[in-house]
Amino acid sequence: MNDELYRVEEVARALRIGRTKVFDLIRAGELTSVKIGGSRRIPVSSVREYLSRLIGEAA
Repeated sequence: MNDELYRVEEVARALRIGRTKVFDLIRAGELTSVKIGGSRRIPVSSVREYLSRLIGEAA
């Protein structure tokens, strides 16, 4: 397995946004996530792709 998984709180902290906003991004399809038991996890690659899209849109 090459992808590392982040908890929602870790993504929120990394992006300097709230947990609710992370869940909004997941619902909107901006971030991909997986469910493991009752926990939601976001692949590092999904966060990187999201940031790349934001940077591309800003350019």
